[in-house]
Amino acid sequence: MSSDHVSVNEAAEIKGVTRQRILQYINDGRLPAQKFADVYMIRRQDLDAVELKPPGRPRTAQAEQALKQGSKKRGGKK
Repeated sequence: MSSDHVSVNEAAEIKGVTRQRILQYINDGRLPAQKFADVYMIRRQDLDAVELKPPGRPRTAQAEQALKQGSKKRGGKK
């Protein structure tokens, strides 16, 4: 396979998510991939085009504000 394709493990490492998260995006049809035998291969341009969102429910504005205030109290970044 040429260097314009990456494996699921490589894609996970590049995007900073788990292998399972990449497979979930493939199975949901949000990330195109080709399967060769038992291995999915993903075109690098398809991987670059997809925005992987972290799992779970998005934080509310109130929760975001509380986190920011908490980090300021502990001397974190503004």
